[in-house]
Amino acid sequence: MMPSRTRVFDDLHRRTASTLEAFYAALPPYQRLPQSMVETDFARGTKLNVDLFFEYLRRGEDPSEEDTRELVELAMDRLRDGTPLPEVLERYRFGAAFIWERLRASASPAERELLFEASLALLKYVTLVTSRIATAATQRVHDPRWELLERRRGIADALLTGRDPVEWANDPVIPVADAFLVAVFRLCGTRGGPASALRHRVEAIPGVFLRLDAGGWTALIPLQAGDDGSATLSGLTSRLPAQEPAEPPPYWVGVGAARTKDAIPPMYAEARVLAELGRCLTRREILCRRQDLQFEYTVAVSDAARPGLASVLAPLDPQPMLAETLEVFVDSGFNQLATARQLNVHRNTVTYRLSRVNELTGLDPHRPADAMTLSAARLARRLESASFAP
Repeated sequence: MMPSRTRVFDDLHRRTASTLEAFYAALPPYQRLPQSMVETDFARGTKLNVDLFFEYLRRGEDPSEEDTRELVELAMDRLRDGTPLPEVLERYRFGAAFIWERLRASASPAERELLFEASLALLKYVTLVTSRIATAATQRVHDPRWELLERRRGIADALLTGRDPVEWANDPVIPVADAFLVAVFRLCGTRGGPASALRHRVEAIPGVFLRLDAGGWTALIPLQAGDDGSATLSGLTSRLPAQEPAEPPPYWVGVGAARTKDAIPPMYAEARVLAELGRCLTRREILCRRQDLQFEYTVAVSDAARPGLASVLAPLDPQPMLAETLEVFVDSGFNQLATARQLNVHRNTVTYRLSRVNELTGLDPHRPADAMTLSAARLARRLESASFAP
């Protein structure tokens, strides 16, 4: 006997939810997006779509305007970020085809029959949602505030790439400051919360220019006369969501002051490296400044040397106990007694293990020059394994 339609739809609903992780990795539109955004805002939108579609199948009634309100708003956020409307709408076609094919391939004969019947409903659902998104986008195009957003995005692009935004240089509606605090945001997967919520907090700063880059959010915050960046940084910090003391940070912000427009592109490059260091090293501090990460920054920007440095510790791979001892020894400030206490072993054991590190790598952890090389190698390996990509 064939199970009830509701039961079959419930089972298909559960299986669809389990395919969403592969969904992002397989589709070109999502491969080009920052992973942090895919895991936060886009995951939310996809789940809403899946839940709403299966509810539509069960009830047989079109979703109301209120039902699709959040989906439309998420799409409007993508348009605000500079994503073209055709690309936003195309994601619905890609997504529907991908999930439908996955379900059909794993369905039983009885389920396939129901899926065939539901294919028309899927077409109607996708058409309904994309039509509401297109209608909302058309309405907002005629909104003067939307035009201002477009112009602000163009100014941000010009400043970040080193082009003088001559077209708006004397625009009284959108004044462009001479100096900025450059802040690059990197979210930590699903722990980052919705990217749009974080963006809205930063977007509320007077005079800010905000732009989506290849890895997250970038904000250009005007510096007031006489401010070296400290006051503006303090104001930015006060707007950010509170951090849970017991939890790792949900995001990191690489920051630096650009005191002229010409200084913005190099400071932007530096802030991207700093934010990515925060992510890769899972720093406890949200703010990542050059003065706090001088050693790490030097290793991070040494693109040619970094893979070679990372390979220095390869001989320790078969000896995880030696690698752990070296890790603790470096973290303890090269203090052998503190290392022994933390590992709960005798000091002589630490001495023996460090001598083995010397034999295998050719570097003596007790010699300052070798210790610095080992520290740099450890950092390079962490960056390589965390896919460091500013």
